[in-house]
Amino acid sequence: MDKQIILDAFMFRHACKEFDPKIQISDEDFLFILETARLSPSSFGFEPWQFLVVQDMNFRRKLLPHTWGGKLQIPTASHFMVCLAMKAPLLKFDSVGIADFMRQIQELPEDRITARTEYYATFQQSDFRLLDSDRAMFDWACKQCYIAQANMMTAAALVGIDSCPIEGYAQDKVDEVLAEDFGVDLNEYGVAYMLAFGYRAKPPKRKTRRPLEQMVRWF
Repeated sequence: MDKQIILDAFMFRHACKEFDPKIQISDEDFLFILETARLSPSSFGFEPWQFLVVQDMNFRRKLLPHTWGGKLQIPTASHFMVCLAMKAPLLKFDSVGIADFMRQIQELPEDRITARTEYYATFQQSDFRLLDSDRAMFDWACKQCYIAQANMMTAAALVGIDSCPIEGYAQDKVDEVLAEDFGVDLNEYGVAYMLAFGYRAKPPKRKTRRPLEQMVRWF
């Protein structure tokens, strides 16, 4: 692929504040976007994410009062997503889910599972100290989720689809809605971010970024 095509996609991508509600993303294109999330890398390959694609406007309206950063995006987006990040009970090195993941998804033999669990325990206990608090574990999981977010937004831009990442929400209130209306177990999952997709309603502002020499140091 011509490198300029990729750079043009990065120039095209912006945080779209309002979408044209009359234009919908095709099923084929949105499945392509989701596939780039599925293929995204994560620490230890444990994929600590779950994606809720919220197409029913009744469900979107439940989120809207608590999502100040999505007042225009939620009603107008072709597709709207809530990314959930796993919490400590699902990610702790000795959890049943992690062992099952290595066995069933990664298809590792038992000796590899034992060795990998030891490495993972050291990583959590001392290397990153993720067991110091549940928040530390959740924040680490959210970092992995943002890799998938970036890949989805870039993939969308490459095929001419706009997106907007959203962090402007009242976390506790959104959690209540997710638990009551979406059946999310808050002991296991929390919101990492929201992400809207569609086609822009109006041209974006000029993209501004620091020059490369201000942001890179060579040694």
